[in-house]
Amino acid sequence: MDKAERHLSNIVDNVKHPLGNEIYRLKCKEILDKEGVLVLKELLPSNIIQQILKEAESQEHLAYFCVNNHNVYLEPSDNSYSSDHARNRNIMSSKGCITDNQVSIDSPLRILYNSDEFKSFLCSVLGEKSLYKYDDDLSSINIHYANEGQELGWHFDNSSFAITLLIQKPEDGGSFEYIRDFRDFENNEMNYEGVTDLLNGKCKPKVLSMEPGCLVLFRGRNAVHRVTPTIGNRVRVLSVLAYNSEPGVQLSETARKTFFGKLY
Repeated sequence: MDKAERHLSNIVDNVKHPLGNEIYRLKCKEILDKEGVLVLKELLPSNIIQQILKEAESQEHLAYFCVNNHNVYLEPSDNSYSSDHARNRNIMSSKGCITDNQVSIDSPLRILYNSDEFKSFLCSVLGEKSLYKYDDDLSSINIHYANEGQELGWHFDNSSFAITLLIQKPEDGGSFEYIRDFRDFENNEMNYEGVTDLLNGKCKPKVLSMEPGCLVLFRGRNAVHRVTPTIGNRVRVLSVLAYNSEPGVQLSETARKTFFGKLY
């Protein structure tokens, strides 16, 4: 792409999603504040998604695939509780991932991520003053691959918000399930009883409807969520766009080794 083609308007459907419009921003903020999730359907048109998918497929062989065992709280085990307590019960997540420095400089994903207008839109909707990329070469833009049987287990996020873009749906499975307000992190109310019921299959979560091209803003610190196992031969492909509210933040070395298999 030449410089003129790198503008946000060349990759985003500005008619459906006028990101610079203040009324549209307020509407999106109201939905996110009320529901805890905002889905921008067909933010990126199908031809742009196909370009991103083609890039992702050509780089899948570079992905670091791993299986992680963790608890719902994404915290080290607490010896104050038994191993089968909700605080410590083992959950499995598995996926492949390529890192920011493996995403092409001309990728529509990078154009979207770096766009001042897009970041301004996100700040308005999320109530943030500014957003900054990670201060390491791996963590800002990631592409996740879930082959058959791979999944993300139940968990709460450590961050206050997450931004994802679905690139390809699997044949079946790969559903995003969640329950809002399932704990109160700010007041240290962890809802161990509710998490026990959830892990024992006694809770019915909501299922988020997502199609390729959908951008999802999700507040997952207090909303428990998972992605069910992928079914079939078609890989589930999703991009995570990660920002920080302060400059100079790096993902910890432990997290980089765990999720990316490398530090640089």
